[in-house]
Amino acid sequence: MEQVLPLQYLKGIGPKRAEVLAKEGLRTPQDVLLYVPRGYVNRDGSRTLAELAGVHGRDDVWARSDAATLARVTSEVTIIVGIVSMQEGRYGRGKTMLTVTVADGSGVTAQVVFWNMVEYYKRVLEPGRYVVMSGRPEFDQRWNRLSFTHPELERIDDDDVAGYRAGVILPNYTLTQGMRNAGITMKLFRQMVDQVIERTAEQMTDPLPDALRAEHNLVTLQDALRELHRPTVLANVVAAQRRMKFEELFFFELLLAARASSRKRPDRGCVVDPKSPRARALVDRLPFTLTTAQRRVIREIVDDMSSGTPMNRLLQGDVGSGKTVVALLSMLDAIDSGYQTLIMAPTEILAEQHYNGIRRMVDGLDVNVVQLVGGQRKKIRAEVAEAIASGQANIIVGTHALFEASITYQRLGLIVIDEQHRFGVAQRAALSSLAKQSFEDRTQTPHILVMSATPIPRTLSMTLYGDLDVSVIDELPANRKPIRTEVVFESQLSVVHEMIRAEIRRGRQAYIVYPLVEKSDKLELKSAVEHHETLQHEVFPDLRVGLLHGQMLWYEKEDVMRAFLQGDYDILVATTVVEVGVDVPNATVMLIENAERFGLSQLHQLRGRVGRGAEQSYCYLATKDYFRYQLQRSETAADRASAAIRLRTMEETTDGFRIAEVDLKLRGPGDMLGTRQSGLPEFRFVDLVADTPLIAVARDAAFGMLRADPRLQRPDHSGIRERLIALFEGSATFMTVA
Repeated sequence: MEQVLPLQYLKGIGPKRAEVLAKEGLRTPQDVLLYVPRGYVNRDGSRTLAELAGVHGRDDVWARSDAATLARVTSEVTIIVGIVSMQEGRYGRGKTMLTVTVADGSGVTAQVVFWNMVEYYKRVLEPGRYVVMSGRPEFDQRWNRLSFTHPELERIDDDDVAGYRAGVILPNYTLTQGMRNAGITMKLFRQMVDQVIERTAEQMTDPLPDALRAEHNLVTLQDALRELHRPTVLANVVAAQRRMKFEELFFFELLLAARASSRKRPDRGCVVDPKSPRARALVDRLPFTLTTAQRRVIREIVDDMSSGTPMNRLLQGDVGSGKTVVALLSMLDAIDSGYQTLIMAPTEILAEQHYNGIRRMVDGLDVNVVQLVGGQRKKIRAEVAEAIASGQANIIVGTHALFEASITYQRLGLIVIDEQHRFGVAQRAALSSLAKQSFEDRTQTPHILVMSATPIPRTLSMTLYGDLDVSVIDELPANRKPIRTEVVFESQLSVVHEMIRAEIRRGRQAYIVYPLVEKSDKLELKSAVEHHETLQHEVFPDLRVGLLHGQMLWYEKEDVMRAFLQGDYDILVATTVVEVGVDVPNATVMLIENAERFGLSQLHQLRGRVGRGAEQSYCYLATKDYFRYQLQRSETAADRASAAIRLRTMEETTDGFRIAEVDLKLRGPGDMLGTRQSGLPEFRFVDLVADTPLIAVARDAAFGMLRADPRLQRPDHSGIRERLIALFEGSATFMTVA
């Protein structure tokens, strides 16, 4: 933008309101133009109360987990309604609630319930007034009644109602409480946006060149902003949103392309011979045949390591898919080319499992495997450190102890990181730096393979790991039987307990998982500590019942897991601390209490603790009996729908990638991965669930542009170059185009 127009000089704003807007991030006209409506009130596109009641009143909605049904049940709606009547009532200890009856002329009324700010709503709402109401509808099947709890309401003038009835599309903005307290109403905000559009829209420079817009059928930035704020028809709004989504995705993917380019250009990778006698010998002696997916992934890794460019590859695979064997074969390939290798695990017991398993598999292949963990005695630690420094150690298995400054590596060419989400980028970079120092000339960069047992949908993987190469093992070994999963109710727990007892009589073991460590007065959920006592003394007095939870010291947790692995316990009562843990092939049953309280990916990870052997395994998802008939009334409609869909999805499939797709639809990418950890930007326009096709288009356009013009030096790319630097100047990786 060529000039800055202070918002305080706009009609109706002034210094005080401008200060409030600034606190909400609206400091310049450009900020206002990018503060787009969160929805539109449109007579032709709005749902009526009658339509909403028809959808929400159907029993089959709760039994289905498809995205379309989910959207109908959980999506926020915006609708113009009239106030019919208000009724004040009492609940609890003298608390007041307000019930407002609203109608929209469709023949159906709805109840709007307010538990807080009752006096305020009594004052601002009055029968005969019209309001724009935005909220999530709920349907009480017992009373055949549609309701909204604390929706967002905005009083509108008669001329807005007239415009709505005449077909005018009204933009609906998010107004914070601070804005409302300052007297910024929806009408005033719309007027402010109109002034900004008139004065400044034409001055904004479109960063996308004409050729790129024409190729992808995109409207100009100016036209997009006008249609977003002053829509003429909804089709134009859709086209404007598509343009803004493309721009967001394009610049993010351009950054990823720059990162990938900078990663591959300056570094010299450790060249590995694709032919490995040790790897071939291991494949020939394996008691099973590698799956097609494993063979494909091995080829991708070997191609990387033999290219002369440092590998940075994410290996995704569902629980039990055979990632460790793939990693070991890659390590043997590096060893045959004269390099040292290491594998890092998040816990000592998981490192010990890798250590014992790898030693067993490479026995007789002339491979020296050592273990480096924090709990070792000084003498053993010194011996291991000497073996590493001298190069006698071919494979180093360890935990965070691998970072210690006293450890000197010798030609460390391949780093494998298990459960990559447990380690930060800085830790991976520190290991890579130590590996570089292990070469005499210090110019070679190690290959890095990070492994994750948490499936990430292709949409997220393509966006989040656009600068990494991603390999997916999407096939389970032939000897693995799918885990039989069943939702059970509390009244059926005695039957499940007998099932557990029967499995233990066959020599098997079981997990029982609870959501809490100790009993809570605020949450009606079961706890591990409390129920461990009940299970040990009342339900299974003749069996050995262990206890594991997150409040235990790390060595206490290690001791309990080791005892369970060795068969000292028949049943392990635990919290989600077992979500990522060691393999116990003898464990064939998992009972998850209060299963409706767990996330979908978390349920899948917990279930993955069983089914590690060749025996048939079982997972029981226990929930309250009333879920059989109705879902918990105290939760919102979205929560109730999500709980039902999570449990039904777990019953229907053991495919981690399908589960991840449903989880992404339910929670969104920020909640699913944790925005801060994931590295995802805060997209204004993009929906990573719904916009998958556009992500692929923007990715191809960005990577293609950087291949053709690596430093964005063409005259028609100057706007893109300037915008990229402005957006990502805090990141060193943008310097590849600076």
